[in-house]
Amino acid sequence: MNIRKNRKTEVNKLVHIWYEGSLLAHDFIDKDYWKSKRKEMEEKYIPMSETYVVSNGEEVVGFLSMVDNYLAALFIDVKHQGKGYGKALLSFIKRQREDIQLKVYKKNDHAVHFYLENGFEIKETLLDEQALEEEFLMEWKKS
Repeated sequence: MNIRKNRKTEVNKLVHIWYEGSLLAHDFIDKDYWKSKRKEMEEKYIPMSETYVVSNGEEVVGFLSMVDNYLAALFIDVKHQGKGYGKALLSFIKRQREDIQLKVYKKNDHAVHFYLENGFEIKETLLDEQALEEEFLMEWKKS
């Protein structure tokens, strides 16, 4: 397992991982919503973020994007989930930050549980006005 900064040439791969992961993890949101966000991910969100990729030695299998201390994205290729890549990325970024905030959809039980297990606390419940779904604002602080 190797973690490093992403390369500009990998953006399409990261958007693919994000899109497939979003469809799976957020099946309560219409597919067209995620489709409509692909170009923004490619042209705006990934380029403006501090992004790290994790590889299995052969290929990139996931990524994490930070904007300052905000965890904007953590996605693992659907074929490689459950193998510790997400936890490795999260541990990697926690070593570089004093605190981290993120938002996760309340209905995304798997992700909520993952973040709680990894030391995050739910701070408040918000409404994502674009997707019209409740989300948790979560926070982790270095102890």
